[in-house]
Amino acid sequence: MKQLVTILVLFLAACHGPQFSGGVETAVSDTTRIASCTYLTRDASGKVVLSWVEQQVGEETGTLFYAVSPDEGKTFPAGKLVPTAQGILPHGENMPKMIFRPNGEVIAMYGAQSNDPRNKYAGKVFYTISPDGGATWQPSVPLVTDPAGYDQRYFDMVVLPSGEAAVIWLDNRKLVQKEGSTLYIATTGGTPGFHRERPIVQTVCQCCRTALYVDAQGGLHAAFRDIIQDTIRDMVHIFSKDGGETFTQPVRISADNWAINGCPHTGPAMVRNANGLHFAWFTMGGGEGVFYCQSPDNGITYTRKENISALPTAKHPQLAVLGKGDLALVWDEAADTSGNRIGILHKSADGKTLNRDFLTAETEFAGFPVLEQTAEGVLVAYKKRRNGKEGVYVKSLRL
Repeated sequence: MKQLVTILVLFLAACHGPQFSGGVETAVSDTTRIASCTYLTRDASGKVVLSWVEQQVGEETGTLFYAVSPDEGKTFPAGKLVPTAQGILPHGENMPKMIFRPNGEVIAMYGAQSNDPRNKYAGKVFYTISPDGGATWQPSVPLVTDPAGYDQRYFDMVVLPSGEAAVIWLDNRKLVQKEGSTLYIATTGGTPGFHRERPIVQTVCQCCRTALYVDAQGGLHAAFRDIIQDTIRDMVHIFSKDGGETFTQPVRISADNWAINGCPHTGPAMVRNANGLHFAWFTMGGGEGVFYCQSPDNGITYTRKENISALPTAKHPQLAVLGKGDLALVWDEAADTSGNRIGILHKSADGKTLNRDFLTAETEFAGFPVLEQTAEGVLVAYKKRRNGKEGVYVKSLRL
C-alpha cells in the first residue's frame, strides 16, 4: 500500500510543467478499409513521411501506403500506393518501414508470411527500391536468399552518415543449439540493395522489435531483447563506431531478470541527446509495464529504471528527441477491459518528467503509437478502432 501511495504522489507531481496543446485527431488512411502499422520518418528534403498498411475487409494481408506532409505533419495528402509492397502481414511490432537516402533512393521494407514447412509461424522480410524518390518502384526482393534462412522478422533500418543504409533483423540461422534467434546486419553499397549480411549476436529473443539508431556523431546503436543464461529476457544495448563493422558486447540497460519462456512482442526504443542515451522498454521483471532509463556515458553505465505509467498494461513505447533536447515518450495501455489508450510523456533533456497526458480516451481502442519531432512540438500517429474498423490517425501537438 505504501508503494502504491508513493507511485501516485510521483505521478501527481509530474503533471506540472510545459504542456502539449493542439492535437486535433485526423484520419489519414482510407476509412473504408482496415489500416494499421504506423511508421514516421523524414524524406531526403526533411519533410515528414507517414506510412501504413491497408487491407480490404476480410483479407489477411495488405499493401503499403505512404503520405508526405507539406507542413510538418499538420496535414497529409491522400496516401500513395507502393505497388510492389503487397502481401504484407500486418503486425504492429513488425511494421513496414521506409528510408529516404540522400541520393534520391527510397527503400521500403516489410514482413510477409514465409510459408515454410520448417516453421509454420515463420516470417520473411522483403524490400522494394525506388531509384527516383518514389516515382517508380522496382520488384520486391527477399532480404535473405540463403535457403537455410527461412525466418526473418523484427527489422530496423537507418541511413548512415555516408549516405548508405543499414538494416538489422532477427534470423533463424544460428551456430548454437539454444533458444532464440540471431541478430544480423547488412548494408548497401556498390550495386543496389543490401549486401554483406553477417551475424552480430546469437540467442536473441525471437519475438520483439529491434531498434537501430544513428547518433549525431555517427555512432551506430542497436537495442534488443536478449536471452541471458537461457531464461532471462532483458533489454541490451550494443554500439559500433565504424558503421556496423564491429560492435561492443551486449550490456543490459537494466537488470530486470525477467525469466520467461514466451514471446513478449514488445521491443525497445532508443534516442540520444547531449545528455546521453535514453531508453524505454516493457518488462515484467522487477515491476511490470513500460520503463525508462538513460546512459550518460554511451552505454557503459545506466540510471535506475523509472516506471512511466501507473498501469502494468503499458506496452509498445517509442521515443523522440524534441527541440532543445527535450524528450517525448509514447506508449499504449489498457485502462480497463473495454479500451486501450495512448499515453504521452514529456521529459526534459536530462530525463526529468515535465508532463504526462493521454491522447485518446480510455473507452476507445487505440494502439502502437509512433512519433516524430516537428518544428513546433511532436507528431504522433497510431491505429484506432472507429465504427468497427481500425484506421490510422495522427495528432500534431505544440509544446
